[in-house]
Amino acid sequence: MGQLVAVRSFVAEAAISANRVVTFGATDDNVLTAVAVTSTLIGIVEGVSPVLGERVDVVMTGIADLQIGGSVTRGAYITVDAQGRGVAAAPAAGVNNNVIGVALQSGVSGDIIPVLISPGRIQG
Repeated sequence: MGQLVAVRSFVAEAAISANRVVTFGATDDNVLTAVAVTSTLIGIVEGVSPVLGERVDVVMTGIADLQIGGSVTRGAYITVDAQGRGVAAAPAAGVNNNVIGVALQSGVSGDIIPVLISPGRIQG
């Protein structure tokens, strides 16, 4: 059975590493690497590393491969580190974390794992 995904083309507002989470850029149709749990997480750039001004496809729904920046257990909500890699969301009490989705596999820093994309926000 095929996978249903939604992919949209954007322009890289700066260089973006492959398999990273992105957020909106300063202007419409631009994206940047998401580098904070407060960033609006909109999708994942899979398998390519666009440079400034290059068009890039962003997976916005479905399942996408994401490089992780720490230990993650399948089923964990995923947010980002300062390099746009996925990390387990662990907000302190009363603190919000924006999330890109849910890990479908466990892994350690540097691994690339599938993530079910479902952007949202959780609170500790």
